Amino acid sequence: GKRDNDLILPINSSLSVTLHQDQLKTTTTAATSRDFMEDRLWLNGEEADVGHPRLQACLQEVRRLARKRRGGSAEDVAPLNLSYKIHIATENNFPTAAGLASSAAGYACLVAALARLYGVEGELSEVARRGSGSACRSMLGGFVQWQRGERPDGRDSLAHQVAPETHWLELRVLILVVSAEKKQVGSTAGMQTSVDTSPLLKHRAEVVVPERLTLMMQHIRERDFEGFGQLTMQDSNQFHATCLDTFPPIFYLNDLSRQIISLVHRFNAHHRCTKVAYTFDAGPNAVIFTLADTVAEFVEVVRCSFPPATNGDQFVRGLPVGSASLPEELLTAVVTEPVPGAIRYILHTKPGPGPQLVDDPSQHLLGADGLPRRCS
Repeated sequence: GKRDNDLILPINSSLSVTLHQDQLKTTTTAATSRDFMEDRLWLNGEEADVGHPRLQACLQEVRRLARKRRGGSAEDVAPLNLSYKIHIATENNFPTAAGLASSAAGYACLVAALARLYGVEGELSEVARRGSGSACRSMLGGFVQWQRGERPDGRDSLAHQVAPETHWLELRVLILVVSAEKKQVGSTAGMQTSVDTSPLLKHRAEVVVPERLTLMMQHIRERDFEGFGQLTMQDSNQFHATCLDTFPPIFYLNDLSRQIISLVHRFNAHHRCTKVAYTFDAGPNAVIFTLADTVAEFVEVVRCSFPPATNGDQFVRGLPVGSASLPEELLTAVVTEPVPGAIRYILHTKPGPGPQLVDDPSQHLLGADGLPRRCS
């Protein structure tokens, strides 16, 4: 939720894990030229609205910082290339607007590309926040805290790295994609309704989250998966309780999401400890945290519970997953009535770094003419 919609200032601090670009990534190419007649934007190969207020906020702020770095004030005539029109092409290799943080990845990538283009260095999480709040965390790798800040101008609402992606090498992430469809209620509109109508959200922001953040950072520092996993699930559940407490209520989870939640709890109960943990953002797709030595067994449990319909060879994507044979007692205790085709695919990844520069020209999305080279 937000206390200022224009500056995108949150009502509480938050913590996230940046995922690895080898599996989930946004790629953005930006170019300016005196030959460009107008600003243009292409998203996943289709031309999109370059006038979107949040995109413009990021563009204007990067240009302001570039002017400042060159010693000119806002009133001065800008250096010539700051007045050139800009072309931007961006692509996601994962579903957009389906609750998989496409806006966080997209705006972090955009700001990194613009900063590179205009020669801006230093603190960029505040700029990315103007595009999408969660994008400020994606400017850094590993485990990242977005500090709420106190100032009304938002200058202290910034992201800070809690631990790098190399801190917890055994940690793995499984994304269970149940729906790649665009969600019915966007997270921005949904959270604003929650801020306006949910008493639980107010209590959560003021009392619960500050205590949990301190505890969660301790679990991460100590690489305590039992504590990390339990707190992750409890916090996901409470977030979705605030969605239900919103009026009218918001339903990001669906029946399949709830079946996955039950499966995780049965799996952990069988092992008598927290082996896997779920969290759900503003969408039905499950994000599962686990350790490397549990991946193969849990993936096989998911495969038995939700047998792939037609794409058996494409059911597991991303990092390699070994094979596992399940003991009969685990199958009996954990796998109930199978639901064929319910999960489209599983994406296996791990914590990763912040934005990376793509040196290979063949990977650039704009050609020498400033137009998209390819569509994915």
